[in-house]
Amino acid sequence: MLRLNPNVTNLEEEGAFAVLDRAMALQAKGHPVINLGIGQPDFPPPEHVLEAAEKAARDGPHGYTSPVGMPVLREAVAAHVAHRYGTNVDPDEVIIVPGGKVTFYFACMLLGGPGAEILYPDPGFPPYREAIRSSGAKGIAYPVREDRDFNFDPDEVLSLITAETRLIILNSPANPTGGVVSGDTLRELADGLCRHPGVAILSDEIYSHLVFEGAGFTSLMQFPELRERTILLDGWSKTFAMTGWRLGYGVWPPGLVEHVRKLITVDHSCVNGVAQVAALAALTGPTEAVESMCRTFAHRRQRVVRGLNALPGVSCRMPNGAFYAFPNVVRTGMSSKELANRVLEEAYVAVIAGDSFGANGAGFLRLSYAAGQPDLDEALNRLHAFLGSL
Repeated sequence: MLRLNPNVTNLEEEGAFAVLDRAMALQAKGHPVINLGIGQPDFPPPEHVLEAAEKAARDGPHGYTSPVGMPVLREAVAAHVAHRYGTNVDPDEVIIVPGGKVTFYFACMLLGGPGAEILYPDPGFPPYREAIRSSGAKGIAYPVREDRDFNFDPDEVLSLITAETRLIILNSPANPTGGVVSGDTLRELADGLCRHPGVAILSDEIYSHLVFEGAGFTSLMQFPELRERTILLDGWSKTFAMTGWRLGYGVWPPGLVEHVRKLITVDHSCVNGVAQVAALAALTGPTEAVESMCRTFAHRRQRVVRGLNALPGVSCRMPNGAFYAFPNVVRTGMSSKELANRVLEEAYVAVIAGDSFGANGAGFLRLSYAAGQPDLDEALNRLHAFLGSL
């Protein structure tokens, strides 16, 4: 009888991929499923990115690169972050990884372990919870509430810190809510964290280029008093429609870089060279395609939220960032899971139950509007017909 590691066997699969499999199975049977469950742009990467990748695939590099990334790409990331946030970033602090998840997973591995506590948002991206679990640490959820426009209460977060707390995970703009943490909220949190110098902060800002009018965006990189213990997570997946390329980066405190380098050499050696060349082209090339994509998401957001608020028993706040709507469905009389299952099986619309993102997501659904407008309109029509027939 094989004895397995319970830190691994107890992990839960990310709900979006489980729903994706179910949706694909229904599509294979001929059902006209509209998938609003998966979070990826329905655009191709910018043309100059594809051209750079094609050239690299033919001409190289074809061998290993530095475990932490090509120097020229790390320099470009450092310059990009420094320019956006008005702060100094050393290229030696930048680590290129295969997708954004790797940064928070490595952070949990380094700062977790038996007896450690890591705070994470609820509702929040499910892999945070599972990365904490697999590290052996104890996950402590802090609430993200609808009545705060899907912000957290900084005093509430600070109250959860104990002598065992090693890391706090933040996410803004947020998956699944689309909430953007205000600068004032971050300032209150930063002031409080000055009383807890042994607590690191991972700021997941993978959607930071998808912030809509009036919201504004503040990065944790703009708080110099926290820089020595802040880990920034960002990447190319959402901004440049490159989800399948598996490209992310972290800006790490200098004292942690060597530990991350060792993890990389054990885990994946390095990110493939073609993807890194494409990443460099994306970061240093023209921005028109990205700006056009953002304008399209902003337009879809308005139509989707308006359509959701017209559904029986549904209410939805206007998200300030990312490409998700997180409607409240309590008044439908069904649980999130029941409603998500039924609209997939009966209306052929794939959405994610809110409690897949944590206990505080109960009573909500997550819909991605990173889909074509005709599909979004048809999905809303099907949902209206389904809910109206109950």
